[in-house]
Amino acid sequence: MKLLNLKSGTDVRGVASSRNGEREIELTDEAVMRITASFVMFMCAKTGKDKDELSVAVGHDSRVSAQRIKKAVIDILLSMGVSVKDCSLCSTPAMFMTTKLAGCDAAVQITASHHPWDRNGLKFFTGDGGLSGDEITKILEVAEKYEAVAYDTSRTAAEIDFMSVYCEYLKNLIKKGVNSYTNYEKPLEGLKIAVDAGNGVGGFFAKGVLEPLGADVSASRYLEPDGMFPNHIPNPENEEAMKSICEATVNSGADLGVIFDTDVDRAACVSADGKEINRNRLVALAASIALENNEGGTIVTDSVTSAGLTEFINEKLGGVHRRFKRGYKNVIDESIRLCKEGVNSPLAIETSGHAAFRENYFLDDGAYLITKIIIKMADLRAQGKTLDSVIKDLREPAEQTELRFKIREENFREYGEKVIKHLEGVAKLKPEWELAGDSCEGVKVLFNAPDKNGFFLLRLSVHDPVMPMNIESAVSGGVMKIAFEAYEELKIFGALDMEAFHSLKNFE
Repeated sequence: MKLLNLKSGTDVRGVASSRNGEREIELTDEAVMRITASFVMFMCAKTGKDKDELSVAVGHDSRVSAQRIKKAVIDILLSMGVSVKDCSLCSTPAMFMTTKLAGCDAAVQITASHHPWDRNGLKFFTGDGGLSGDEITKILEVAEKYEAVAYDTSRTAAEIDFMSVYCEYLKNLIKKGVNSYTNYEKPLEGLKIAVDAGNGVGGFFAKGVLEPLGADVSASRYLEPDGMFPNHIPNPENEEAMKSICEATVNSGADLGVIFDTDVDRAACVSADGKEINRNRLVALAASIALENNEGGTIVTDSVTSAGLTEFINEKLGGVHRRFKRGYKNVIDESIRLCKEGVNSPLAIETSGHAAFRENYFLDDGAYLITKIIIKMADLRAQGKTLDSVIKDLREPAEQTELRFKIREENFREYGEKVIKHLEGVAKLKPEWELAGDSCEGVKVLFNAPDKNGFFLLRLSVHDPVMPMNIESAVSGGVMKIAFEAYEELKIFGALDMEAFHSLKNFE
């Protein structure tokens, strides 16, 4: 079977459902069993254990194909002699925590994150965390060669309610974190928190964590799992999704609004006045929390963070801002690398909402991030302050946008690299262009002229034939002028779709 095309960074993803057969199913039962069997072989090599000595947890998000895929995963695991714990509906971070709190050697989460309802995938964990892209490639290569058949149907999986265990873990963090100010059993009494789960898995946070601790969660919405996602895409980067939680927060008079993606490895929040704490603002807030008792620590982020964020982390918080390659696993791995070299790096975070605290196994966990934020909010509330007071000194750009250019070329990666090389050459010749010193991926060009005062960053997408361009300016009208500068150099590339430029108002 051709399975390598199912690789998506550090996950396996593909079409898993279809209406009336209009799409070919990629994540078939056979494909799922082959890949899972290959993962078992990987775990045997990694741990030195035989198959019948392994314990693997299996869980899934709310997608419509979850039950079919779970059956295929569990059938092949049991047939190989593996001990299986069926966790049913679970968040992705919770599945990793089965290796810490439930004695499992590994975990398989069935999810496709924020992707459409017809997609699904497999995410694998060991006690060390998620797998690398290279490890996924090797697992798929083995899966292509060796057929897997579930021949032993006599054994059954142990059904466990692990989300209750995970909720207790988060509740205890909150109790300990705000105990000095409030009733230990009901530390969130008097707080109103709206949770928007987008019909993904995240409803547990409202009902299983916040409400038992005394919070009013009556303004929450879309808590019930529904794999068709009928209300909005569960994605903190989606405009409609953010509008939904802003509306719920303001209309209900909530103290805080919280939104998760489908499988709760990402999150964002909204202050009481309806202002989004997302992207750079979320990074700034998380960094301020992570740097408490970590003076001078290095905060690793993706490459598209703002110039104002660097100033905030370095000058206001006394930390060090380290930009790195886009991709949450890249950011996490860089923070881990720094720690191994003796650098104090307590947090890796992407603007997409992936946040991994060192104290929490460097696990990108949206619920853990929000738990830390709620503890901070309760602390500030006791002092008569709000979350906004923590990030009030963050200098935000006057304008910012992201444009996405499709590459109409079969060898899109080679073509994209050619585009980047061209812009690097231009930057060395044009006196008004300056190559940024922190161009850790793609090409980042600074514009210091008073009417621009900003930058553009053009890079290749991690997975797709697309070149995203992030533009930021400290002055009104600056984004348009920077965009036009870039357009003049990019228009010579016939296989690069320039239509994205015309999405900018008044672009000519």
